[in-house]
Amino acid sequence: MTRLHDLYAQQGQSPWLDNLRRGWLTGGELARWLERGVRGITSNPTIFQKAIAGSDEYDDQFTASINGGTSVDDTYWALVMDDIRNALKLLRPVYDESDGLDGYVSLEVAPSLAKDRDGTIASARDLSARIAEPNLFVKIPATAEGVEAIRQTVSEGLNINVTLIFAIDRYEEVMEAYIAGLEAYDGDLSRVASVASFFVSRVDTEVDRRLEAIGTDEALALRGKAAVANAQVAYEHFLAKFSGPRWEALAARGARVQRPLWASTSTKNPEFPDTLYVDPLIGPNTVNTMPEVTLEAFEDHGRLARSIDDDFQAARDTLDAIRAVGVDLDEVGRVLEEQGVASFAKSFDELMSSLTTKAEELTGRS
Repeated sequence: MTRLHDLYAQQGQSPWLDNLRRGWLTGGELARWLERGVRGITSNPTIFQKAIAGSDEYDDQFTASINGGTSVDDTYWALVMDDIRNALKLLRPVYDESDGLDGYVSLEVAPSLAKDRDGTIASARDLSARIAEPNLFVKIPATAEGVEAIRQTVSEGLNINVTLIFAIDRYEEVMEAYIAGLEAYDGDLSRVASVASFFVSRVDTEVDRRLEAIGTDEALALRGKAAVANAQVAYEHFLAKFSGPRWEALAARGARVQRPLWASTSTKNPEFPDTLYVDPLIGPNTVNTMPEVTLEAFEDHGRLARSIDDDFQAARDTLDAIRAVGVDLDEVGRVLEEQGVASFAKSFDELMSSLTTKAEELTGRS
């Protein structure tokens, strides 16, 4: 047993791996992570951009597809969905043993759909139908249009991973969309699952940049404190939202809570501890999806103790102090959402450009 196993067994938090590539599937690396205690996998356009463009692991399938007359766009989705299907098969025992709590693999809709409600809904339906596995999560970004799509897709019984959440107000909208979707669904609620991916480290990156620009001793003393406090307050809102008569009526029908998933939990500032965004965010009914370096760090020296709800008042006080020195946290949330959407779109566009160039070279040689 590892510390990752104990994180779930003792504290009720599921460690997931925030990475996926073909070599890990074929070479056994992913299977070894599952043996060490990983209980789910997340992916995003940046992860696939690095995996496909940064290796030759996909070249044979890509070449055969292009030479067979398949478009670059369709070939991309074929590459990605093959990886997702193989990962889903590997994770299925975790899904079955946990009765659908864990064992999920996440696949994101195209980044170009971030502001397209109807396109997002259509894509989520299409991906769910084409893959047709119960442990698939379709990732939808928490833009205003995405929140509307979340309600609709949940009302159809789809499993949704809501991504790119940075602000408490937006998180409230996401939870409301999930609950409203469940209320509108007339099927088996126990088979509908969702997580809300609340991003962590990027909050510190943006807030700390603003604190350093302010430059006072009071402001500088608050560096590295916004992200954890923001996530802890989010958990407080989670506890409030998934309680009371409205939620209890859904729970009586078998509904599951939409677990908070702490995302972007690698430490970006080398001055900070490498488990800064893991140790203070441990608690029941949560997920932490970590890149392999953070999983390694936590497994080696992470602090295995419930911490997420140690002091909600202190977390609120920290955010108030940051506002008091002149940081607009509402604006931070808006900026980070826009940056997140743009970053995934840039990765996707760069990958499609490189694949198009490769396809042109292949067809030019044929």
